[in-house]
Amino acid sequence: MRRPRSAQACGLRVGRPNSDPGLKPMGRTAIHRSDEAPRHTKIKLDICAGVKSAAMRYEFLVEAYATERLKVISVWSEFRDEDLPVRPHTTDRRGRSVHEQMVHQCVSEDLWFRNMLGIDVRALPLPKREVRLEFIGEYAHDSGKRLELLRGKDDLWWEEIVKFFDVRRPRTWVMVRRIAHTSHHRGQLMAMLRMLGREIHSNYGPTADTGGLMQNHAPTIYAYPGINELLAREAAGGSKLPLPGAGGKAVTERPT
Repeated sequence: MRRPRSAQACGLRVGRPNSDPGLKPMGRTAIHRSDEAPRHTKIKLDICAGVKSAAMRYEFLVEAYATERLKVISVWSEFRDEDLPVRPHTTDRRGRSVHEQMVHQCVSEDLWFRNMLGIDVRALPLPKREVRLEFIGEYAHDSGKRLELLRGKDDLWWEEIVKFFDVRRPRTWVMVRRIAHTSHHRGQLMAMLRMLGREIHSNYGPTADTGGLMQNHAPTIYAYPGINELLAREAAGGSKLPLPGAGGKAVTERPT
Protein backbone atom coordinates (compact mmCIF):
# COMPACT_ATOMS: atom_id res chain seq x y z
CA MET A 1 0.00 0.00 0.00
CA ARG A 2 1.43 3.34 -1.02
CA ARG A 3 2.29 5.89 1.63
CA PRO A 4 1.14 9.47 1.11
CA ARG A 5 3.89 11.76 -0.04
CA SER A 6 3.22 14.59 2.40
CA ALA A 7 2.11 15.33 5.93
CA GLN A 8 -0.92 17.17 4.53
CA ALA A 9 -2.12 13.95 2.93
CA CYS A 10 -2.44 12.45 6.41
CA GLY A 11 -4.57 15.28 7.75
CA LEU A 12 -1.56 17.01 9.24
CA ARG A 13 -0.51 20.56 8.72
CA VAL A 14 3.03 21.86 8.70
CA GLY A 15 3.80 25.04 10.59
CA ARG A 16 5.42 26.55 13.63
CA PRO A 17 4.11 25.34 16.98
CA ASN A 18 3.31 28.88 18.16
CA SER A 19 3.93 32.51 17.35
CA ASP A 20 6.83 32.91 19.73
CA PRO A 21 9.52 34.92 17.94
CA GLY A 22 12.17 32.65 19.41
CA LEU A 23 11.31 30.13 16.72
CA LYS A 24 11.81 32.49 13.81
CA PRO A 25 15.59 32.38 13.51
CA MET A 26 15.88 28.70 14.26
CA GLY A 27 14.59 27.58 10.87
CA ARG A 28 12.76 24.59 12.31
CA THR A 29 9.35 23.30 11.29
CA ALA A 30 7.07 21.18 13.47
CA ILE A 31 4.22 18.94 12.43
CA HIS A 32 0.79 19.36 14.04
CA ARG A 33 -2.51 17.66 13.61
CA SER A 34 -4.95 20.05 11.99
CA ASP A 35 -8.09 20.88 13.97
CA GLU A 36 -9.98 20.70 10.69
CA ALA A 37 -8.65 17.25 9.76
CA PRO A 38 -11.22 14.43 9.49
CA ARG A 39 -11.11 11.56 11.94
CA HIS A 40 -8.70 8.87 10.82
CA THR A 41 -9.61 5.25 10.40
CA LYS A 42 -7.17 2.64 11.63
CA ILE A 43 -6.12 1.98 8.03
CA LYS A 44 -5.36 5.62 7.40
CA LEU A 45 -3.40 5.84 10.64
CA ASP A 46 -1.32 2.87 9.51
CA ILE A 47 -0.71 4.54 6.15
CA CYS A 48 0.41 7.73 7.85
CA ALA A 49 2.64 6.08 10.45
CA GLY A 50 5.77 6.79 8.47
CA VAL A 51 4.96 10.48 8.11
CA LYS A 52 4.14 10.98 11.78
CA SER A 53 7.29 9.21 12.94
CA ALA A 54 9.28 11.93 11.18
CA ALA A 55 8.09 14.33 13.87
CA MET A 56 10.24 13.34 16.83
CA ARG A 57 8.10 12.62 19.89
CA TYR A 58 10.06 15.01 22.09
CA GLU A 59 10.49 17.82 19.60
CA PHE A 60 8.39 20.01 21.89
CA LEU A 61 11.25 19.92 24.40
CA VAL A 62 13.71 21.09 21.75
CA GLU A 63 11.43 23.92 20.68
CA ALA A 64 10.78 24.84 24.31
CA TYR A 65 14.53 25.18 24.84
CA ALA A 66 14.79 27.25 21.65
CA THR A 67 12.27 29.76 22.98
CA GLU A 68 13.59 29.69 26.54
CA ARG A 69 17.08 30.73 25.47
CA LEU A 70 15.60 33.73 23.67
CA LYS A 71 13.53 34.64 26.73
CA VAL A 72 16.65 34.58 28.91
CA ILE A 73 18.57 36.88 26.58
CA SER A 74 15.56 39.16 26.15
CA VAL A 75 15.32 39.72 29.90
CA TRP A 76 19.07 40.32 30.14
CA SER A 77 18.77 42.94 27.41
CA GLU A 78 16.32 44.93 29.55
CA PHE A 79 19.04 45.68 32.10
CA ARG A 80 21.71 48.36 31.92
CA ASP A 81 25.39 47.88 32.66
CA GLU A 82 25.11 49.79 35.92
CA ASP A 83 22.42 47.33 37.11
CA LEU A 84 24.73 44.33 37.39
CA PRO A 85 25.72 44.86 41.07
CA VAL A 86 22.09 45.35 42.16
CA ARG A 87 20.64 42.86 44.66
CA PRO A 88 17.00 42.35 45.72
CA HIS A 89 17.95 43.93 49.07
CA THR A 90 21.00 46.15 49.17
CA THR A 91 22.38 44.81 52.47
CA ASP A 92 21.37 41.16 52.13
CA ARG A 93 23.94 39.19 50.15
CA ARG A 94 21.82 36.04 50.19
CA GLY A 95 19.92 37.38 47.20
CA ARG A 96 21.91 37.08 43.97
CA SER A 97 22.82 40.26 42.15
CA VAL A 98 21.97 40.66 38.47
CA HIS A 99 25.61 39.84 37.71
CA GLU A 100 25.49 36.70 39.84
CA GLN A 101 22.26 35.57 38.18
CA MET A 102 23.89 35.80 34.75
CA VAL A 103 26.91 33.86 35.99
CA HIS A 104 24.67 31.20 37.52
CA GLN A 105 22.65 30.77 34.31
CA CYS A 106 25.77 30.29 32.19
CA VAL A 107 27.57 27.99 34.63
CA SER A 108 24.62 25.88 35.79
CA GLU A 109 23.29 25.27 32.27
CA ASP A 110 26.75 24.17 31.12
CA LEU A 111 27.02 21.77 34.07
CA TRP A 112 23.54 20.31 33.61
CA PHE A 113 24.05 19.72 29.90
CA ARG A 114 27.51 18.21 30.30
CA ASN A 115 27.00 16.10 33.42
CA MET A 116 23.34 15.08 33.10
CA LEU A 117 22.33 15.31 29.45
CA GLY A 118 25.74 14.37 28.04
CA ILE A 119 26.00 17.40 25.75
CA ASP A 120 29.32 19.24 25.84
CA VAL A 121 29.75 22.22 23.53
CA ARG A 122 33.18 23.09 24.97
CA ALA A 123 31.75 26.29 26.41
CA LEU A 124 33.93 28.68 28.37
CA PRO A 125 31.11 29.11 29.74
CA LEU A 126 31.62 32.69 30.98
CA PRO A 127 32.66 35.69 28.89
CA LYS A 128 36.16 37.07 29.29
CA ARG A 129 34.66 40.42 30.32
CA GLU A 130 31.71 39.92 32.63
CA VAL A 131 29.56 42.77 31.36
CA ARG A 132 25.98 42.67 30.15
CA LEU A 133 26.58 42.55 26.39
CA GLU A 134 29.32 39.94 26.73
CA PHE A 135 27.07 37.73 28.86
CA ILE A 136 24.37 37.98 26.20
CA GLY A 137 26.80 37.04 23.43
CA GLU A 138 28.39 34.14 25.29
CA TYR A 139 25.10 32.60 26.37
CA ALA A 140 23.58 33.03 22.90
CA HIS A 141 26.59 31.28 21.34
CA ASP A 142 26.75 28.38 23.79
CA SER A 143 23.01 27.76 24.00
CA GLY A 144 22.78 27.92 20.19
CA LYS A 145 25.31 25.09 19.91
CA ARG A 146 23.37 23.07 22.48
CA LEU A 147 20.19 23.62 20.50
CA GLU A 148 21.75 22.29 17.30
CA LEU A 149 22.92 19.13 19.09
CA LEU A 150 19.48 18.63 20.66
CA ARG A 151 17.90 18.78 17.20
CA GLY A 152 19.87 15.71 16.19
CA LYS A 153 18.77 13.47 19.08
CA ASP A 154 16.22 10.71 18.59
CA ASP A 155 13.54 9.35 20.92
CA LEU A 156 15.79 6.63 22.34
CA TRP A 157 18.34 9.23 23.42
CA TRP A 158 15.66 11.27 25.18
CA GLU A 159 14.27 8.20 26.97
CA GLU A 160 17.63 6.97 28.25
CA ILE A 161 17.98 6.98 32.06
CA VAL A 162 20.81 9.21 33.29
CA LYS A 163 22.13 10.44 36.61
CA PHE A 164 20.37 13.48 38.07
CA PHE A 165 22.28 14.50 41.20
CA ASP A 166 21.75 11.49 43.53
CA VAL A 167 18.92 9.82 41.57
CA ARG A 168 18.40 8.52 38.02
CA ARG A 169 15.84 9.94 35.61
CA PRO A 170 15.17 9.94 31.84
CA ARG A 171 16.61 12.82 29.87
CA THR A 172 13.09 14.04 29.15
CA TRP A 173 12.56 14.55 32.88
CA VAL A 174 15.92 16.29 33.28
CA MET A 175 15.15 18.67 30.41
CA VAL A 176 11.79 19.65 31.89
CA ARG A 177 13.51 20.42 35.18
CA ARG A 178 16.23 22.40 33.40
CA ILE A 179 13.68 24.58 31.63
CA ALA A 180 11.82 25.12 34.92
CA HIS A 181 15.10 26.01 36.63
CA THR A 182 15.88 28.60 33.97
CA SER A 183 12.36 30.06 34.13
CA HIS A 184 12.60 30.36 37.91
CA HIS A 185 15.73 32.50 37.78
CA ARG A 186 14.45 34.54 34.87
CA GLY A 187 11.38 35.38 36.92
CA GLN A 188 13.62 36.62 39.71
CA LEU A 189 15.34 38.96 37.26
CA MET A 190 12.03 40.27 35.93
CA ALA A 191 11.01 41.10 39.50
CA MET A 192 14.29 43.00 39.87
CA LEU A 193 13.52 44.99 36.73
CA ARG A 194 10.30 46.15 38.41
CA MET A 195 12.23 47.01 41.57
CA LEU A 196 14.43 49.21 39.38
CA GLY A 197 11.35 50.87 37.90
CA ARG A 198 12.00 49.60 34.37
CA GLU A 199 9.61 48.83 31.55
CA ILE A 200 9.26 45.16 30.60
CA HIS A 201 8.51 43.78 27.17
CA SER A 202 6.58 40.54 26.73
CA ASN A 203 8.26 37.33 27.79
CA TYR A 204 5.29 34.97 27.57
CA GLY A 205 2.38 37.34 26.98
CA PRO A 206 1.20 40.87 27.81
CA THR A 207 2.82 42.94 30.56
CA ALA A 208 1.72 46.12 32.29
CA ASP A 209 3.81 48.00 29.73
CA THR A 210 2.40 46.30 26.64
CA GLY A 211 -1.21 47.04 27.62
CA GLY A 212 -2.03 45.26 30.86
CA LEU A 213 -4.26 42.20 31.18
CA MET A 214 -4.88 39.59 28.51
CA GLN A 215 -8.63 39.74 29.16
CA ASN A 216 -8.48 43.40 28.18
CA HIS A 217 -6.94 42.32 24.87
CA ALA A 218 -3.52 43.70 25.72
CA PRO A 219 -1.04 42.84 22.97
CA THR A 220 2.10 40.76 23.24
CA ILE A 221 5.08 42.91 22.28
CA TYR A 222 8.55 41.38 22.25
CA ALA A 223 11.60 43.60 22.48
CA TYR A 224 13.00 42.12 19.26
CA PRO A 225 11.55 39.84 16.56
CA GLY A 226 14.25 37.20 17.02
CA ILE A 227 17.60 36.34 18.50
CA ASN A 228 19.68 37.56 15.56
CA GLU A 229 17.98 40.95 15.62
CA LEU A 230 18.47 41.15 19.38
CA LEU A 231 22.19 40.49 19.15
CA ALA A 232 22.73 42.93 16.29
CA ARG A 233 20.68 45.77 17.73
CA GLU A 234 22.01 45.42 21.27
CA ALA A 235 25.56 45.49 19.92
CA ALA A 236 24.64 48.74 18.16
CA GLY A 237 23.30 50.30 21.34
CA GLY A 238 19.81 48.80 21.53
CA SER A 239 16.60 49.66 19.71
CA LYS A 240 13.72 47.74 21.25
CA LEU A 241 10.15 48.03 20.04
CA PRO A 242 8.29 50.89 21.79
CA LEU A 243 5.78 50.06 24.51
CA PRO A 244 2.32 51.66 24.66
CA GLY A 245 1.66 51.26 28.37
CA ALA A 246 -1.69 50.23 29.85
CA GLY A 247 -3.54 53.38 28.80
CA GLY A 248 -5.22 53.71 32.18
CA LYS A 249 -6.53 50.13 32.23
CA ALA A 250 -5.96 47.79 35.17
CA VAL A 251 -2.71 45.87 35.02
CA THR A 252 -3.58 43.27 37.70
CA GLU A 253 -6.72 41.36 38.63
CA ARG A 254 -6.85 43.11 42.01
CA PRO A 255 -5.91 46.75 41.38
CA THR A 256 -5.69 49.02 44.41
